[in-house]
Amino acid sequence: MPTSTTNAAGASQADSLHIVCPHCDAVNRVPAARLAQQPTCGKCQRALFDGQPAELSGARFLKHIERNDIPVLVDFWAPWCGPCRNMAPFYARAAAQLEPQFRVVKVDTEAAQDLAARYAIRSIPTLALFRHGREVARQPGAMDTAGILAWARANNRQ
Repeated sequence: MPTSTTNAAGASQADSLHIVCPHCDAVNRVPAARLAQQPTCGKCQRALFDGQPAELSGARFLKHIERNDIPVLVDFWAPWCGPCRNMAPFYARAAAQLEPQFRVVKVDTEAAQDLAARYAIRSIPTLALFRHGREVARQPGAMDTAGILAWARANNRQ
């Protein structure tokens, strides 16, 4: 959850957000106003947002959907899936436009069959939107960049 602090004079400081690093999975506290200023991870010093979907599986996936204070957009896909491969460049372009308001990730359902089963992924590609560990929207089927952007933004307002 976003946090708000006050200084010694009692003035409210900017809300802070927990952001999980896509590289080392450290949880960082970032002032909301600094999200667009290319913040870096306090542990590994790499960019918290690089405009590319993060490849996740297992415990890494759970940490990202549970600990990020921003919505997490997930592409459940498989390497053998033609529509998944066709959608990949559109998803990457969408990631560049959605970050830092969203964490954008990909889950290979062949490599992470446990996650595919846990989230009852029945067709791929499937997009899912998570907020604070809870799935809030799901959309099966391939989309282009404009479709991905519109779907993610519309479902983030709910």
